[in-house]
Amino acid sequence: MPQHGERGKHGLDCAAIPGPPFPPLAPPPQARYPAPMPRYALRVEYLGTPFAGWQRQADQPSVQGALESALLRLDPGPHAVAAAGRTDAGVHAWGQVAHCDMIRDWDPFRLSEALNQHLKPHPVAITACAAVAPDWHARFSALERGYLYRIVQRRAPLTLSAGQAWRVGRPLDADAMAEGAAHLLGRHDFTTFRSTMCQADSPVRTLDELRVRRLNGPEGPEIHVTARARSFLHNQVRSMVGSLVEVGRGAWTPARMSEALAARARSACGPVAPPDGLHFSHVRFDPDPFGSAATES
Repeated sequence: MPQHGERGKHGLDCAAIPGPPFPPLAPPPQARYPAPMPRYALRVEYLGTPFAGWQRQADQPSVQGALESALLRLDPGPHAVAAAGRTDAGVHAWGQVAHCDMIRDWDPFRLSEALNQHLKPHPVAITACAAVAPDWHARFSALERGYLYRIVQRRAPLTLSAGQAWRVGRPLDADAMAEGAAHLLGRHDFTTFRSTMCQADSPVRTLDELRVRRLNGPEGPEIHVTARARSFLHNQVRSMVGSLVEVGRGAWTPARMSEALAARARSACGPVAPPDGLHFSHVRFDPDPFGSAATES
């Protein structure tokens, strides 16, 4: 048997081979992730009359589609704009909130100005813009949403407010409507007052405000119905307003609003108010992205 370090029959003894030790293994390269794209909150105002609603649709004009087309002219796309709430065809807004992601950093004022330029001639405007955190979300960060419904009481057709208010040609009892609205406040199953096409997982919602007030407008006596809640069901506000008008014209007693709510059946709802008078008025966040850091247009 060969001694240590001697050549054996079948070659060299590996222990006898001089040389430096094996170099240490190199550490694996660190994973590299792309930096998050700059995100911006937008307060959006629009006239809903020419649109099929907020949500993008393949063959019909939408507010989301108009906004995404304008963004595409500023930054390579595709762009997917998310909103605090979806409005139906013909519903208006001055307080809708959306967010978008951009490839490059924009000054908020310049972004709002550029979007307003490219949104023409659509009746859509960006009234405020602010840079927000990458995880801020117009829908999921919202704490409250609000709507205003306008009813104008007069026999003559509307001209200045055509398509922006519901004209009712007979007097309505606003006090009775306010009494009926009180039955809907709080946390309830609102099955009666939601569309059969509503996709929400639950019909339970908490209604924080449903206020009815009378005022004299330049086009005649008006009734304003304001609603506030963390979230609403599809067609909930228009369904409640339509039933309240039944109370106002004397066809329903105020107590029937409570009975309709308890029925938990769509058949117990009154006629649904038209979209013309509905306005998405505000979204509340904490903190408000359109505070001191926001750029108003």
